[in-house]
Order: sequence, then structure tokens, then C-alpha cells
Amino acid sequence: MIDLTGKTALVTGSSRGIGRACAVRLAEAGADVVINYVTSSREAENVAEEIAAMGRRVACVRADVGQEEDVEDMVAFVRDQFGQLDILVHNAATGGFRPLAATSQRHFDAAMHTNVLSLVHLLKAAASLLESADGRGKVVVLSSHGTHMALPMYGLIGGSKAALAALARHWALELGDRGVNVNVVEAGLVETDSTRRLPGAAEMFAGRASKTMMGERMLEATDVADCVLFLASSLSDLVQGQTLVVDGGSAIHI
Repeated sequence: MIDLTGKTALVTGSSRGIGRACAVRLAEAGADVVINYVTSSREAENVAEEIAAMGRRVACVRADVGQEEDVEDMVAFVRDQFGQLDILVHNAATGGFRPLAATSQRHFDAAMHTNVLSLVHLLKAAASLLESADGRGKVVVLSSHGTHMALPMYGLIGGSKAALAALARHWALELGDRGVNVNVVEAGLVETDSTRRLPGAAEMFAGRASKTMMGERMLEATDVADCVLFLASSLSDLVQGQTLVVDGGSAIHI
């Protein structure tokens, strides 16, 4: 049983979907949780109420992780209100589903700021807190198969996720000897509010049954959260700069 009692976790983009599942799972394991959102305030409050009912300390912080000042203010809030940061789960992402031929400079800048540069902002601001964690500080970055697979209408997001995974490895190189683990969880197709908007989503979800090797069990947000929980715990202390794939085996065959 993983016990995160006494730990504080910040989960970006945690009002819905996989981010929400991660925040709840960390709280179930004993952690206090800071929920980050940009527009979904009601959903964030709902997550906070669920976590508070477990007896955990919880707070919601509105911050655009693509903006350095917002990130600095959010980390300052964590430092002032919680006094520590042991776990950082970076889930926030944007980009929209469109062909690369229809991608504008504005689309590119938004995706790269939110999905990639955000990790630079977050770890510049939070490194000192993570380094002073009781035990090793843990950073878990959420990614997808778009890092290495071509998916319809997913080029901009996939490209940004590939860059994000590379950044995570380099952060591991810079922070590893300073007491911080940085790893990536690469999730297969999970049905969320976001993925339901993927062009051809119905066909993609229907096709999961022939791709997975888990019988009738399909990948859920809670399965991804369980992998995040492992990487957020002391059980993963010797896992550094790696990508953990959770997809029921769907990506290893045609």
C-alpha cells in the first residue's frame, strides 16, 4: 500500500479527465493536493470537495501554466499555504484537433507554451521546493502515443508531447543529483471530455477492443492515475528520466 501521508502534490490541469483522476488518487493515498485549472472553476471545486471529504488539505488555483508569471504565483501560493511541495504532476495540455496544414502561428505558440514551455516554468519555480522534499521530490509528466505515432488531426499536440518528453529527460539530468525524479507516463487512448472531441473518436474507441491485450477491459483514467501514483511514491526512487507506457499493450502491434 502506497502511503503519501504528509506529502503535498500539485496537479496541473486537474479539474477533469486524467488530471482529476490523478488528483483524487494521490489524495486517496494520503497526499494533500493543489488543483490547478484555467477555465473549469466549477469542476475544480467539485474535485476539491471530493478530496476534502477524505480529510485532506486541498486548494484550487487558477493559473495558465503557459505564462511564467502565473506559474510563479501558483508555486508561491503552494509555498505560503502548504509550506512544501513533494509531488508535481504536469497534465495540463492544449492544441486543438486540426490538420497541420491548418495550423497557424497562434495555434503553434499556444500549444508549445502550454504543453512544453510550461514544464520549464514549473520546474524553474518549484525546483527548490521539490529538492527540499522529505525523501525525493517527484515530477510526473503526462504524455501520449502522439509522441511517436502519427494520429489524425493530432500533429500539433503530438509534436508538442514529443518535445515535452525530451524536456523531461533533460530535467531529470539536471535535477536527479539534487534529489528530484522526473519521469513520464505515456497513456493510450482514454475516453475523456477532450478525446471525445477527436475527429473519428467513435471509431477509435470502438477499435480499442481489437488493439488491447486485456480482454474486455479498456484503459481508464484511473489506470493512468495508478501509474502516476507509483512514480510519485518512494517505490520509484530508482526510476529516473524514463517513460512508463500504460495502454493495455495496444501500441506494440499493428
